[in-house]
Amino acid sequence: MVASITPSNVVELVSLEDFLNHPRDRTEWVDGKLIEKTGMTYKHGLAQGMLIRQWGDYITSSGKGGEICVGTLCRTLKQALRPDLAYISPQLLEQFGNNFTVLPQSFPLIAEVASPDDPAEELFAKSKEYLESGCLEVWLLFPETRIVLINTQNRWLLFNADEVVSTQNVLHGFSVAVSELLI
Repeated sequence: MVASITPSNVVELVSLEDFLNHPRDRTEWVDGKLIEKTGMTYKHGLAQGMLIRQWGDYITSSGKGGEICVGTLCRTLKQALRPDLAYISPQLLEQFGNNFTVLPQSFPLIAEVASPDDPAEELFAKSKEYLESGCLEVWLLFPETRIVLINTQNRWLLFNADEVVSTQNVLHGFSVAVSELLI
């Protein structure tokens, strides 16, 4: 059970199962705690919007299909996380439909956009958790420093503002200049 404070300051116990059955907006269940996702800045929003557009245009123009999800809960081996951005494949849509509240596994491709109040260690831990739960590739975007890190099962890749970043295991053939994503 997890203790959380309600607006009336009454402590409420919430288990992972209860949270998954009745998730709260902008909230994740992390290591036994309810964590509200806050701290989005202008640069954060721009980066997220640009990547939504780029991935969305690519899945349409390439005919790969699937959808781009924003802030949709997924179940990992230990937690319920809400990636900033995720790609769900046509195969997963066929398997789970398009009316789920929580995807019962990690998405195959996930992006997290760092806010100034996001500790890097937490983003790295989330990335590891996603990969341990079936994700194939995680993008970490750092708008303030204009870098993109990609994590796969085997390695980390770093892309600077003057480089072109490309997918490694999912959406093969997609690439974009980091300078176009992180303004």
